[in-house]
Amino acid sequence: MKIRIIYTIIIIFLVLQFFQIEKQNPENSSTNIFTKYETQADIKDILEKACFDCHSNETTYPWYSYVQPLGWWLQHHMEEGKEHLNFSDFTSRRIASQNHKFEEIIEMVKSKEMPIPSYTWMGMHKEAKLTDEERSKLTSWAQMQMDLLANSYPADSLVIKRKK
Repeated sequence: MKIRIIYTIIIIFLVLQFFQIEKQNPENSSTNIFTKYETQADIKDILEKACFDCHSNETTYPWYSYVQPLGWWLQHHMEEGKEHLNFSDFTSRRIASQNHKFEEIIEMVKSKEMPIPSYTWMGMHKEAKLTDEERSKLTSWAQMQMDLLANSYPADSLVIKRKK
């Protein structure tokens, strides 16, 4: 009986491997964050190594994305990340939304909620684990962008209006 259960589990696992995730990285560099916001090379490197896999259309898929059901979980996680913040279409958002995203970057990086601990768990993606210095640079950069927006746009255009 145990052998049948083990064989059944193995067969199910093998069948799942035929259902791979669709790996897409649509190209549209015209709305990328770097087209509008001045970014030093070190900040760009930090964003690319720690944020872009989940928050841009420049995802590098790891080997385990080919193993189901891990691939499905990973795809869902990336879609959710891009829904909240996508650096590849950043400038296509309203200016108030862009300002708010900079505010969220500061909040999430300072509180060490990003990158999420599961991303760097067990030594995976260790390059994405941010040092305190990198966190400080990233939050200073985001604050500088907010300050530039505040100096360039009327204050009421930088606030997301709540629907009543």
